[in-house]
Amino acid sequence: MKKILILAGVFAVTMAQAQQRMTPELLWKLGRVSAETVTPDGKSVLYGVTYINMDENSGERNLYAIPVTGGQPTQITSTKGGESVVHIDKTTGNIVYLHKGQLWQLTGGKGEPKQLTNVQGGLSNVRFSPDGKHLLFSREVEVKEVHSTDKYPELKKSDAYVYDDLNYRHWDTWEDGKFQHVFFAPYADGKVGTPVDIMPGEPYDTPQMPFGGKEDMIWTPDSKAILYVSKKKYGKEYAVSTNTDIYRFDIASRKTTNLTEDNKGYDTQPLYSADGSKLAWLQMDEDGNEADQNELIILDTNSGKKYNLTKDWDETINSFEWSHDGKKIWFVAPTKGTIQVFDVSLPKNLDKFAAKSIKQVTKGQFDVNGIVGQAGNNLIVSRNDMNHAPELYRLEPKSGKLTQLTKVNDEVYSKLAMSKVEPRITKASDGKDLFSWVVYPPNFDPNKKYPTLLYCQGGPQSALTQFYSYRWNLQLIAAQGYIVVAPNRRGMPGHGEEWNRQISGDWGGQPIRDYLSAIDDVAKEAYVDKDNLGAIGASYGGYSVFMLAGLHEGRFKTFIAHDGLFDMRSWYGTTEEMFFANNELKGPYWDTKSPQSYKEFNPSEYASKWDTPILIVQGGQDFRVGIEQGLQAFQLAQLKGIKSRLLYLPDENHWVLQPQNAIVWQSEFFKWLDETLNKEVN
Repeated sequence: MKKILILAGVFAVTMAQAQQRMTPELLWKLGRVSAETVTPDGKSVLYGVTYINMDENSGERNLYAIPVTGGQPTQITSTKGGESVVHIDKTTGNIVYLHKGQLWQLTGGKGEPKQLTNVQGGLSNVRFSPDGKHLLFSREVEVKEVHSTDKYPELKKSDAYVYDDLNYRHWDTWEDGKFQHVFFAPYADGKVGTPVDIMPGEPYDTPQMPFGGKEDMIWTPDSKAILYVSKKKYGKEYAVSTNTDIYRFDIASRKTTNLTEDNKGYDTQPLYSADGSKLAWLQMDEDGNEADQNELIILDTNSGKKYNLTKDWDETINSFEWSHDGKKIWFVAPTKGTIQVFDVSLPKNLDKFAAKSIKQVTKGQFDVNGIVGQAGNNLIVSRNDMNHAPELYRLEPKSGKLTQLTKVNDEVYSKLAMSKVEPRITKASDGKDLFSWVVYPPNFDPNKKYPTLLYCQGGPQSALTQFYSYRWNLQLIAAQGYIVVAPNRRGMPGHGEEWNRQISGDWGGQPIRDYLSAIDDVAKEAYVDKDNLGAIGASYGGYSVFMLAGLHEGRFKTFIAHDGLFDMRSWYGTTEEMFFANNELKGPYWDTKSPQSYKEFNPSEYASKWDTPILIVQGGQDFRVGIEQGLQAFQLAQLKGIKSRLLYLPDENHWVLQPQNAIVWQSEFFKWLDETLNKEVN
């Protein structure tokens, strides 16, 4: 009897632990797993884990290794700051990694690190040439005189910028005349020779700013040339175009050749097959459309013939990886509210390739964010879902079986009550099927009533899948007692190219009707408190909230808009990537051919109808959606006497990146919902 009581007590304690719920503080304590590479022998995976130090307002990232077969991980770096793997020697197992802009080595992959380089100004995006004789890296170079101290050297205390052209600022940075250039240099035993700038004097960036990385610059397999991605346009031409190209720089002749001159849209992610016989990359055809279908292109380097492998496949690709033998390509792509792995089998004669050769490998209610590499017959991938942050998995391509390798956050999740996440199909206003994710509070009881939030995704062409965010975290929101409805409205990848394209020029039309269809459908359920509905979102999602504030006809009791577009005229006049504005709004506000975007689809035009409490969040360094957008909306609400609040983050861009600011953001987010929605479950 005593034994039974003891077991019952243990069970009760265990159940109590399992009833913990996600909080902002706990969310920011999670280890953030990011993949590095598979070792050359295919036996281990190297990866990084970042932990946030809230007191220091920063993250600490160290490297780990874990067997491909599973088991205990080994920590291989512990120095303060972040490290990233550059090279693993096939013979010695030496690991060379980048730390604070310099190369370091772990002999045999373990032991005390040894600093290899001390290059003035540091290195970034480093790659060893396949023969090990050269380094490829990028660094900033001043090309244009923009700052006053350059133009007037005698006025050393001046601080002014002079511009004669666009693009005078981008994302969160003012143009200062400096550009990221690609360099190569001889390398031997930690000694770096004289670097050679392969883009001398050019006012162009590689990697592409602001988000490009090592994928924008690679070696040819024979180490004789460098391929790099660049948008070689300047000023207004740069601002209105997406026409990046892939360039080949020959080391011996110093000659540069444009490999993709015939394509006028994005060309990105060049990657050779192991034997160098084929070069693959991703391509968008349409100049100015950043959300065009991303297609997989192969160049036969012997014949010079190009093949579009996905021209008859009705989706868009995120990233891809070659098989070791060059007979397959695996890629990841959004599909039906998830991101999955697909297999492309290549025939010997590429002229005979057909779209039926593309097969879906993984299926399930999760996202496969990327492929780390091949390990024997398996792949190593990163996977997450709305209840779990990314971890690394071993994937068996033939069966689609996934086996978890890293378990960085398993202990935390073992103590949490998880949210139920269900797909739901609604009939949209035009009769088409509208897919949504519905996220329920932990321990959901259908016999009770819950306040419900409509989550409006940004982008506007960002896929809404089984994502896991450290800001817009739907698990965290649901854990505070809310049902969250997350529709895959028009404009989202994963439902065919037509669905994706339907949002351009129609921002305030069918996509907004999709949102209303989704929330109206879910609100029919008895467990939804129809008197306590809210709408939340950022970027285009913030725009959607502003539109709904003038169109919702009493549906919603509260709104939260983060870096949303409020007035389309002033937004067009202050944003920076004009290709995006031109494509999405179908022209400037002075062009009479695009009246809908600036009248019918302009949130500020519905100011007279605003009557609902609203929290407005605005980043001070957001140049994509400038500060005037949030301030105009807040001023409107205040002058109309509407309960409203402005959360201004002067040091943040379009996102919230600093940990302590993120805690403030989430605290204000939930404080606002507590003030404006009745969360008492009936």
